[in-house]
Amino acid sequence: MERFDAIVVGGGPAGCASAYVMAKAGLNVLLFERGKFAGAKNMWGGAFFGPQLNELIPEFWKEAPVERFVTRHVLSFMAENGSTSLDFKSTRFCAAPYNGFILLRAKFDGWMAQKVEQAGAIVAAGMRVDDLLFQEGRVSGVKVGDEEFPSDIVILADGVNSLLAKKAGLRSDFLPEDMKQGVKEVIELPRETIEQRFNLVNDEGAAIEFVGTCTRGLPGGGFLYTNKNSLSLGLVIELGSLVKSKLKASDLLEEFKHHPDISRLIEGGRTVEYSAHLIPCSGLAMMPKLATGGALVTGDAAALLLGTGLILEGANFAIASGMAAAQTALEAKEKNDFSAGSLSRYEQLLKESFVLQDLNTFRGAPAFLKNRRIYELYPELAFEIFEAIFQSDGMPRKGTLQVVKEIIKRRTSMISIVSDLWKARKAI
Repeated sequence: MERFDAIVVGGGPAGCASAYVMAKAGLNVLLFERGKFAGAKNMWGGAFFGPQLNELIPEFWKEAPVERFVTRHVLSFMAENGSTSLDFKSTRFCAAPYNGFILLRAKFDGWMAQKVEQAGAIVAAGMRVDDLLFQEGRVSGVKVGDEEFPSDIVILADGVNSLLAKKAGLRSDFLPEDMKQGVKEVIELPRETIEQRFNLVNDEGAAIEFVGTCTRGLPGGGFLYTNKNSLSLGLVIELGSLVKSKLKASDLLEEFKHHPDISRLIEGGRTVEYSAHLIPCSGLAMMPKLATGGALVTGDAAALLLGTGLILEGANFAIASGMAAAQTALEAKEKNDFSAGSLSRYEQLLKESFVLQDLNTFRGAPAFLKNRRIYELYPELAFEIFEAIFQSDGMPRKGTLQVVKEIIKRRTSMISIVSDLWKARKAI
């Protein structure tokens, strides 16, 4: 029976990053991916931000299947009859090193898995890890069907609902309120049409986030990313609220597509892909124990995702945590010590990096983003204010401040708004 230095479970960004670093350092690495190929079961909205992948594979964009580079960010507060949007575009994001990349997971994860194989690791796709092996109180490998695969360390990168992390004693059950359900369609459109509609040239790309009526007031939002020849369009909605409201995310996505702002952008398109996925959303409050004897947990399995209402980032956290897990494994191998104490180095590395520092900075965001006024009231309020300011009806105009006061008084109270602003200041 062959013994491996390290086994990685999960062929997403966290698992591939970890396997790649360890294999390049000379370890005998086996990566299991339950999908038919890496990327077959994975889903993103479509954007990757941060320099972590470039640190892992310098100038990766020269060979990776990147769709576009994010040069335009839009935050749209969607009301029933229109929207109010903030539109940001930077020429500084148009050249290397790029700030953000729009990707399709089926292509990108497959490319990363190839890089893992080129580094010397074995990638076993279409194989589901069913259980962990234990020896002398610590994890000592994995079990696939009736076959056992012993190893010095196991890196768990098997997604938000990691049953293996639970079996390792690293986490308890999650609540529906800890999760968001993401649903996405890939809508095919000609490249020229995309660039005209979104004011893009060459490989420029747009990342658009929507808050408001698209989720019927439930905590969450919408997204749209421009690929080369398609759009990634979807919603992310708190699972607990979906359950309580008895609404289906797929039905809300259909409504979203028929909103005037969206229908014009996707007009003439053809849906070629549909996917759904669970996303961790409670931050540090749901983060499991990160290490135990013989095992580490990374990426979504460790709830390492940042959502502030303005940004939603997970892939860069996955890459960074996978690299930190690999560094921990290499140090443990050098000492021949894979105890829980030795592997606690992993959490220290994450504390020294942006990963746990960012999650700590925005630790109040998950609770703040449960406020229904963010999704029901404020998008409509912003729309009404600007509609009143810009409307010309032949009547004498009121002062802008008077217009704002009258609309706020009709819809809510200044005390509620000030209270929400105070909470926002502390949370995001």
